[in-house]
Amino acid sequence: MKSALIIGISGQDGAYLSRLLLDKGYRVAGTSRDAQMASMRNLKALDVQERVRVHSASSTDFRGLWQVLEKERPDEIYNLAGQSSVGLSFEQPMETFESVAASTLNILELLRLLGRPVRFYNACSSECFGNTDQPATEDTPFRPRSPYAVAKAASFWAVANYREAYGMFACNGILFNHESPLRPTRFVTRKIIAAACRIAAGSGERLELGNTAVVRDWGWAPEYVDAMWRMLQTGTPRDFVIATGQSFSLMDFVARAFAALGLDHTQHVDTRQDLLRPADIQVSRADPSRARDILGWRAAKAMPQVVDAMVACERERLSAQEIRT
Repeated sequence: MKSALIIGISGQDGAYLSRLLLDKGYRVAGTSRDAQMASMRNLKALDVQERVRVHSASSTDFRGLWQVLEKERPDEIYNLAGQSSVGLSFEQPMETFESVAASTLNILELLRLLGRPVRFYNACSSECFGNTDQPATEDTPFRPRSPYAVAKAASFWAVANYREAYGMFACNGILFNHESPLRPTRFVTRKIIAAACRIAAGSGERLELGNTAVVRDWGWAPEYVDAMWRMLQTGTPRDFVIATGQSFSLMDFVARAFAALGLDHTQHVDTRQDLLRPADIQVSRADPSRARDILGWRAAKAMPQVVDAMVACERERLSAQEIRT
């Protein structure tokens, strides 16, 4: 039985990856900053909480991670931890850098000192590329436009450096936007879906957004964790762009969400200047052909299908909530 350690197991990707690995017969453990106090609602939502072991450990705590590795002795490690909001990173730049870049370096150094043949996956981000009028590949230069992107870019190069210098099996997944019902509502996609469903139910509210002209490549999170796993099953460690290859504007996303509920989005949406970020990526496009050719991975859901799935899940959640009350 193979074993995996998911650093940052309680988030969206950690929960979906836990389910995937358990279904493949893995023994799965994970870390959370405070496992006793964390809600683990995502693991509960996927009905896997009782099937994984969760340890309290911060990815910046060298001693705490070392103790977890000694207990679990994993074959694979997936680093999904860190502050994950681009918008919040402008307000908390140092915390973002430490929780993303410094944490990754901490894990790599621990693995180097232990000297075990562990396969390591690091969650990188399409935000590193900045604006990509031409679809980004693994060889596209980074032009980060937020503290979050700067931190992710630093983590990327730390992995590349340790792979080259010490022969580690370490991979970066350069993931473009990937969504699901497990996203917290501070993420704009979930904010849109939740508001649209409430409006359709008669809330009378209006959805307030910032820049709706931005263009993104949105995929389905449960599919993206499969790509993470595939990266660690190859013979040679490489970095991979993971995306659908199709990009849409945020207004396209909004329109699809309201249309799925039989509504005209122009009657329910306002834009506000104070919701704009200090700097933002206007266009984000991807070329995931390496993942297709080497991993045999291809996204089945693009933005329209992702929105439809999220709307269906949100309506089901609201219905269940009404029944309980």
